[in-house]
Amino acid sequence: MIKINLLNSVTERQGGAVDTVDRKISGGGSRMLLMSVVVAVLLAAVVGWDVISSQMAKTDAERRLDEQKTIAAELEVVMNEQKDLEGKIASIDARIEAIKKLRSSQAGPSAVLEAMRERVAMVPGLYLESVEQTGEGLVFKGNSPDESQVTQFGRSLEFSNGLFSNLNIETVRAEIQNQNAPVKASTGGATAEAPKVQIVNFTIKCAYTPSKAAGADNRNPTTASAQAPNQAAQPVQVAKK
Repeated sequence: MIKINLLNSVTERQGGAVDTVDRKISGGGSRMLLMSVVVAVLLAAVVGWDVISSQMAKTDAERRLDEQKTIAAELEVVMNEQKDLEGKIASIDARIEAIKKLRSSQAGPSAVLEAMRERVAMVPGLYLESVEQTGEGLVFKGNSPDESQVTQFGRSLEFSNGLFSNLNIETVRAEIQNQNAPVKASTGGATAEAPKVQIVNFTIKCAYTPSKAAGADNRNPTTASAQAPNQAAQPVQVAKK
C-alpha cells in the first residue's frame, strides 16, 4: 500500500515560493526600486495635499476678500450719507445762528420803541418828537406843557433794568400860539392873534445798553413812589434854561 504525505509537499512548496521572493527582494536593485516607488507615492501624496490645501486657502481668501469689498462698499455708502447729514446739520446751524443774530440786532430798536410807547402813553400831554442814537447813547427830544411831566418821564426811563442809565434832562421854556383856542375878532375888523401858551421843550440824554433789552421790563412804574420798599431812586439831572 502506497502512502503519500500531502501536508509535507504543500509545506515544501510554500517554503520554496517564500524563498524565491526573499531572494528577489534581497537584491540591491530590487530594494532601490521598491524604495523609489514608495518615495514617489509619498511625494505625490504630499504634493497633492499641498495643492489641494493651497487651493482651499485661495478659495477662502477670495471669499473673505469679496466680503470685505462688500463691507467697504456699504461703509462708503454710509459715510456718504453721514457727510450729507453733516452738511445739512451745518446748514441748519448756520441758519439758526443767522436768525439769532437777526433777532439780537432787532431786539434793541424794538425794545426802545416799546419802552417809549408805553412810557409816553403813561404821561398825558407829553409829546416825543425824535429819538436819536449817538454811539452808546440816546437823545430824546420833545415837549410838554408841564415840567413835572418831563421829570416823571425821565424817572420812568430809569426803571428799565439797565436799558437806560445816566440820564441828563435839559428843559427850555417857550411860548407858542394855541391853535385850538377860538380866535376873537378885535375892534376895527382886524383879526386878533390866537392866545399863546407856554410849553417846556426837553432834551433827554442817556446811556443805552442793548444787551439789557431782552430782560427789560417796559411795564415798570413811572414814579418813584411805585418803587420796591427800601429802594432809593437815583436823582435825575435837570438843566433848566
